[in-house]
Amino acid sequence: MNKRGQLVLGILLILLGAWFAMRQQMPALPAWANSYMEYPLNIVAAGAGILLLGILLGNPGMAIPAAIVAGVGGILYYQHTYEDYQSWSFMWALIPGFAGVGNVIAGTLSRSRSQITSGLNAMAVSAVLFIIFAAIFGRLAILGAYAPAIIFVLLGVWLLARGLWRK
Repeated sequence: MNKRGQLVLGILLILLGAWFAMRQQMPALPAWANSYMEYPLNIVAAGAGILLLGILLGNPGMAIPAAIVAGVGGILYYQHTYEDYQSWSFMWALIPGFAGVGNVIAGTLSRSRSQITSGLNAMAVSAVLFIIFAAIFGRLAILGAYAPAIIFVLLGVWLLARGLWRK
């Protein structure tokens, strides 16, 4: 184990020991903490923990799984709060965008311009997929019955413009 990993493990063990000591001294602490860490916010917190662990270990690549875990936690929070479980039929399209957010964070931490660009592209593709599937499943009432047609035409124009711009 390298020095940084040993340092992180030491800090985590100290924090864990402090948590157990505080639970003994203040019996109301677990109930208070549980009120803020109920499902699905604990999944978002797990994503934040993975990101923090990656930063402490000096591994910016950990930002990618951290963003995915936190993003899925956010989707579950939305579905749990609004009892909209059928939204999963198009919400899954956001997961590549979460990976893109992780790439942008990792690229920023490692100063990798190509990783940032890759992350932004993944976020754009994810947003387009999300809009397409939300329109197909009737969740974009703003565009009316022509939503899928409008979205496909706009996507085609965007791809053509992007191809011409690069040349």
